Amino acid sequence: MSIERFSSASFADTKPHYNILDGLRGAAALMVVWYHVFEGFAFAEGMNGVEGGGLINVFNHGYLAVDFFFMLSGFVISYAYDDRWNKMSMGDFFKRRLVRLHPMIVMGALIGLTTFLLQGGVKWDGSITPATGVVLAFLLTCCFIPAIPGALHEVRGNGEMFPLNGPSWSLFFEYIGNICYALFIRRLSTKALSWLVVALGVVYIWFSVGNVSGYESVGVGWTLGDSVNIFGGFLRMMFPFSLGMLLARNFKPVKIRGIFWIAIVVLLGLFSVPFFPSVDGICVNGIYEMCCIMIAFPALVWLGASGVTSDKASTGICKFLGDISYPLYIVHYPIMYLFYAWLIKNSLYTLADTWQVVAGVYGLNVVLAYTTLKLYDEPVRCWLTSKLKIGVKK
Repeated sequence: MSIERFSSASFADTKPHYNILDGLRGAAALMVVWYHVFEGFAFAEGMNGVEGGGLINVFNHGYLAVDFFFMLSGFVISYAYDDRWNKMSMGDFFKRRLVRLHPMIVMGALIGLTTFLLQGGVKWDGSITPATGVVLAFLLTCCFIPAIPGALHEVRGNGEMFPLNGPSWSLFFEYIGNICYALFIRRLSTKALSWLVVALGVVYIWFSVGNVSGYESVGVGWTLGDSVNIFGGFLRMMFPFSLGMLLARNFKPVKIRGIFWIAIVVLLGLFSVPFFPSVDGICVNGIYEMCCIMIAFPALVWLGASGVTSDKASTGICKFLGDISYPLYIVHYPIMYLFYAWLIKNSLYTLADTWQVVAGVYGLNVVLAYTTLKLYDEPVRCWLTSKLKIGVKK
């Protein structure tokens, strides 16, 4: 069987891809890994009782890459499916999305289980996790059923929805976004969609600038521990997802050159801005992050969709980054758990002290993402596509 059979193009929705958006999604996934490196230093400081521990002082806003992902998802979903509902049933749509997303969720659970056992199978506080809880955590993660803090299968003890693979929380809300799209958002006129975006935006500004979560940031949604996180996670997904849809419906390309590299520099700059303390009860950090989500990200998506790769090298880079973006996001955090445990054990808190290990962890994640893509994800999706007879009726 030829390698082309297993290429990412085999699973495209038969419309041309926006190559630069694919590349930006991959670049953002790499930035998420970089953010989690510095999160590890902060986490290790906090666990070892260092004064000021728990504060991320470098690449402070890297978690905003998730909001960028949600906007890209809304744009691409609208572009790929809005005009196909006369040829495609809702069941077809859900099958296509499950085939696209769920195989790597299962792989992420398996890798998460493996690294948890390698770490000793204990919670962060050192207490022993019952074997039944570990098995249950694996099975429920494969079924994408989140954990409630304190439940038997909440095996790490830090409140994550998916304790074997923390970042899966965003995919949980991505699933909800896809369901909302299929059931009702796609049926909205462009004018009605505009009003929905405005309404969601007003609520989001209130939520963030008013510091409703208490985090002084939009970094919510990762736990079922409180209603604020659940509501905040839904809002955090729904606003950029709907705005991405609105951008796709109104999209008209503009002439732009070099946008891929420009956008990467802009994202790096936005994510590296220092954390802003609140002033007189106003969450200044929330204002900054709303500007990123409501102004900078839509501009980058629009310009990224307008640009085209003009040479073989840039086309190849964008394709590679687009191919590994989702696998990298899904498989990297279980490796980070091991990295965090190593940092805590050795009381290491800076990049200068750990750069060789960081480089190894970073490279391992990229290799693991590419390997799982080629040896597992693409073949499984190809098999499922054939078995489920997924396609759009002519």
